[in-house]
Amino acid sequence: MSSSKSWQESENSFEALKLRRDRLTTHLQQIVRQRDPYLGSGGHLYVRQYIHTQLAQWGEVQIHSFMVRGQTYQNLSLDLLPIAPNHRSKPPILVGAHYDAVPGSPGADDNATGVAVLLELARSLNFNPAHRPVRLVAFDMEEYALAGSRAYAAELAQQGQKLRLMISLEMLGYTDRNPGSQHYPTGLKYFYPDRGDFIALIGNLFTIAEMIGLQRNIKKSGTPCEWLAAGLQGKIVPDTRRSDHAPFWDLGYRAIMVTDTANLRNPHYHQPGDRLETLDLDFLTGVCSGLTQGIRNLH
Repeated sequence: MSSSKSWQESENSFEALKLRRDRLTTHLQQIVRQRDPYLGSGGHLYVRQYIHTQLAQWGEVQIHSFMVRGQTYQNLSLDLLPIAPNHRSKPPILVGAHYDAVPGSPGADDNATGVAVLLELARSLNFNPAHRPVRLVAFDMEEYALAGSRAYAAELAQQGQKLRLMISLEMLGYTDRNPGSQHYPTGLKYFYPDRGDFIALIGNLFTIAEMIGLQRNIKKSGTPCEWLAAGLQGKIVPDTRRSDHAPFWDLGYRAIMVTDTANLRNPHYHQPGDRLETLDLDFLTGVCSGLTQGIRNLH
């Protein structure tokens, strides 16, 4: 048995999954709070510092500053080395999740779940690296016209920075297994399940092979998964553009959003009721496990 196979099986053992669920829960307990940068500035600062502290366990955290309405905000990033030294110069896989929330909502699903998975990816990929370099980015100001990711993507493009793939983690932890619980933009309901018990991958046309690979790994974790290729940078179905992948699409990068489909399933979207107790933590753990292995397997 190869060492990589042994590691994968040990990560998927009952005890390992329980520990992963516990770590995700611990992150959520720290992140789920009022954290709008204007009306919840104390919580916003606390969560930013928590993310910085967690990422700093695994390497040097880079701070990317940008301006909105005359004020400075921060994206936080961590670069993780690949398993093979000769792959260090290859374009990285960028995985991002936004840490701000809308006013009045503690933002458990939106987007504490994405940040929790980002932090767990940092831990897991530090101990068992991917084939490619991985850059983890906590974006700020997503709720304000994607300001953080827009500034970050523009700077990458200006510098001529190539990416293997960008993955946006956007709401990963809400399920509803009742028939008719899943809704869709016009026309899509005829092709996808009517129960809100799956994770969705939304990519541009260049990412079909990557979505199929990620879907395969997510399904191996026991989590249902569907994918959709969005043409014209998602402009045909505007709902597919509602996260931090959209600025990367617009600049020609391969990018995928991973999502539980937000308000198309979750009645607590952008509401005070978006709380920790509404989440399906076993589902979130499965999504995290499948993504971890899928990212490792990307060449």
